[in-house]
Amino acid sequence: FACTRDGKAYLIDRKSSKVEALDPSQPTPLDLVPSQARRSGRQGGETRIVFVNQSATEVEVFWVNTDGQVRSYGKVAVGGSHSQHTFAGHLWLVRDAAGKDIAYFMGEATLGVARIDAKLQPQEAESRPPRNQGWQVRRDGNALEITSPKGAKQRAEFTLEEGSHLTGYSLVSPNQRYLIAEQRTPADPHPVTFVESSPSDQVQPKVHTFDYLKPGDKIRHDRYLLWDLSRKRQIAVDNALFPNPWSISDAMWEDDGDHFRFLYNQRGHQVMRLIRVEAKSGTAEAAINEECETFFDWSQKRFLRHLEGGSKAIWASERDGWNHLYLYDLEKGRAKQITKGEWVVRGVDRVDEEAGEIHFRAMGVYPDQDPYHVHFGVVDIKGGKVRWLTAGDGTNEITPSPDRAYNLVKYERVDLPPVHEIRDDKGKLLLELTRADWAPLKELGWRAPVRFSAKGRDSRTDIWGYLLFPSWMQAGQSLPVIESIYAGPHGHHVPKDFQAWRQERELAELGFIVAKIDGMGTNWRSKAFHDVCHKNLGDGGCPDRILWLRQAAAKHPEMDLTRVGIYGGSAGGQNALRAMLAHGDFYKAAAADCGCHDNRMDK
Repeated sequence: FACTRDGKAYLIDRKSSKVEALDPSQPTPLDLVPSQARRSGRQGGETRIVFVNQSATEVEVFWVNTDGQVRSYGKVAVGGSHSQHTFAGHLWLVRDAAGKDIAYFMGEATLGVARIDAKLQPQEAESRPPRNQGWQVRRDGNALEITSPKGAKQRAEFTLEEGSHLTGYSLVSPNQRYLIAEQRTPADPHPVTFVESSPSDQVQPKVHTFDYLKPGDKIRHDRYLLWDLSRKRQIAVDNALFPNPWSISDAMWEDDGDHFRFLYNQRGHQVMRLIRVEAKSGTAEAAINEECETFFDWSQKRFLRHLEGGSKAIWASERDGWNHLYLYDLEKGRAKQITKGEWVVRGVDRVDEEAGEIHFRAMGVYPDQDPYHVHFGVVDIKGGKVRWLTAGDGTNEITPSPDRAYNLVKYERVDLPPVHEIRDDKGKLLLELTRADWAPLKELGWRAPVRFSAKGRDSRTDIWGYLLFPSWMQAGQSLPVIESIYAGPHGHHVPKDFQAWRQERELAELGFIVAKIDGMGTNWRSKAFHDVCHKNLGDGGCPDRILWLRQAAAKHPEMDLTRVGIYGGSAGGQNALRAMLAHGDFYKAAAADCGCHDNRMDK
């Protein structure tokens, strides 16, 4: 891990305790993110970025949230550095002393170094054909000033809903007959006020106000509008299939220019549609229509990829109870399941349309392994046959060779240091390269986490977690138990990778047995497992956690279940307090940090 001291950055090897100055000119520098990327993406695992300021001016570091809003996380002096906790996929903005944007960086799975100097030249997005094929479009109030490639001008005066405005977005059709514009109706203001009792720059308290939308508030509504470039008039679009958007996105024209498509996510996340609009008439149909009684996991499991010039599409769905991929024939309105089984697609890494294959990550593949282990596979798009590229009993990572004939595989568990091996493109094991030696750790008295699974509240489903024991604990001792909880439904939260040190270990060394558990309501198991959280965030999986701890104590009698505490932050803070309120007969103490306790206000 990285830390800073006296303006310098250091890298500390948890395994060897070796400390070395971090030279930002050496590997693990982060690439600059294209300036067009203006918001954080999907959240990955915890990581860290070290910002090293080698410029001639003080800089300020901002986190960019998923809505594109920024929040300052501090300033970095000239010659100084700042070590920032973050998550893979989160975007960070660096501004100079004048407030000018100078660079964007994105968190990677491993430690990254963001070097800021006078030579920064943010890379641009991948080269692609001009979006509007030479047409110049400029917003002028609630109209668009349009200039054709030959210089002909026209003014598009749109009829807008009351209180709405144009965003300036535009997309010209391939046949250059039509143009898509975007109307935006802003959310109503809903200010929240708080008092800073002890500001650093004055004696008097400060009052702060910021806008914060809550459940039931009027949110922003976007709509796509249609303009006929040849007839110079607006074409009304039938909005009946997308009346109440949480979001509309992914607008694209079909190759013939006579239809356009976009993705509609209805507020409440119970309706997802791929909308297809005929430009000539403005009539709309649902090329893909999916509805569910609980919720779509749109932030984690949404996937849409058009194939064969747009006649087909790959779509992710949990309709059979597990997250899988489907092939849609959009011309015939048919869907065929590509992946199938009591496991989940964790993500798509590559679609090789020429080979007719999808390279993907999955969880729950091997019944005799922890269902949260990540494995890699390749599936035939039309036939659905899967070949698994990994098999090691742990969570896997792969690095393909340039020709993709071989894969360098690393797998590990919390109780197994990394193993590296070479497998071919069929998944056959060719060679084990290295198996990390943890003997030096054990000689120091280090104890590996103890993995454990137990039946949950339904007496059928396995609940997984681990225990951390103090290194000094002797046989026959009995110690109180503390659960470290975070049950946010967007992910699973028990680590699966090997680490010599985790923060919970400090607590264990103080004289506690520490538990980490993923109860029902968290993500990446079956849809039914996840649905436990629906309108039920207060549950937090506590019934499963209590059963897990009792079954663990039956195997490890040194766990004193008359003295059980629980703690967490953010969603974990809510979970910790709710555990005390709802299960005070089991949990005897709780520490809740910045919890979102009132779901009428948050989440």
